[in-house]
Amino acid sequence: MADLRTSPAARGRRVAERLERRQVPVYLGALVAGGLIGAAAPAAEGAFEAAIYPVLGALLYVTFLQVPFDRLREALRDRRFLLAALGSNFVIVPPVAFLLSRFAPGGTAVEVGVLMVLLTPCIDYVIVFTRLAGGSERRLLAAAPLLMLAQMVLLPAFLYLFVGPDLADVIDPVPFVEAFLVLIVLPLALAWATELWAARGGLGTRVRAAADLTPVALMALTLLVVVASQWPRVQDDLGDVAGVVPIYVAFLIVMAAVGVALGRRLRFDAGAARALVFTGATRNSLVVLPLALALGDRYALAAAVVVTQTLVEVLGMVAYVRVVPLLVPDAARATRRRR
Repeated sequence: MADLRTSPAARGRRVAERLERRQVPVYLGALVAGGLIGAAAPAAEGAFEAAIYPVLGALLYVTFLQVPFDRLREALRDRRFLLAALGSNFVIVPPVAFLLSRFAPGGTAVEVGVLMVLLTPCIDYVIVFTRLAGGSERRLLAAAPLLMLAQMVLLPAFLYLFVGPDLADVIDPVPFVEAFLVLIVLPLALAWATELWAARGGLGTRVRAAADLTPVALMALTLLVVVASQWPRVQDDLGDVAGVVPIYVAFLIVMAAVGVALGRRLRFDAGAARALVFTGATRNSLVVLPLALALGDRYALAAAVVVTQTLVEVLGMVAYVRVVPLLVPDAARATRRRR
């Protein structure tokens, strides 16, 4: 019998543990590699873009496997968190986004891109980053349908209010519905089926154990694919879109402060408060991008502006994973601080 310490399963666990301990440099390396690949092989942009949903779906599948399904009903009953998430994204964020868009350089197209992406909360990889920061991913999973439905309804209204009637009629709900089905419903259903399969033992248990080893690697692959697919679009307009980078950085800073303050005001536990910070800060750029591309030549820069937000945000989320637990310590750490 092979020594367990040298078995493939044991080696896989050791590799996964090393990646877990070195998450930040792994993710930064993936971002740099994606940028280099995108710059060196711009013709592969289409292939990388086609891979975004499958890779992100796989990442969310293994993430959902970590969510205790018997506790999702409890999360759905947490009306205080659901209302806080909706309030943060659709009451607090819109005026913040509007004010920041006033500083957008380059005319209406850039302003439209900034508004489109900042007004739509993320419902996919925010769950992954929240989990990495020790936040309550099950609460965000429970909130995802509400956030998706609300942004589909409210984005045209906000654009009408902030920009005018020209854009309100071009918002197509299809990308939103497609993203929800492919990135939330399908991975969630597969994760639930895997849990039922694993409960019977045998191969299902081994598949479940193997999936547990992959989250960090899949996150790195997702970051690489996203950056490699979008970098060719941004590099040709760097001069025009560079001015929006401070806007996106400011948004991350402002919404971190807002989320922390709101979590304290509502007396949320650390998991819920961290989740609230992440949902207020992350945006739905991968879903909004097809909408920006459909706007036509008049708003050609809008797509590049949306892509730029993606690049800024993934770097910001790497920082958030380290910083948010310090801003929102768990109860034990907070008690030690007071002493």
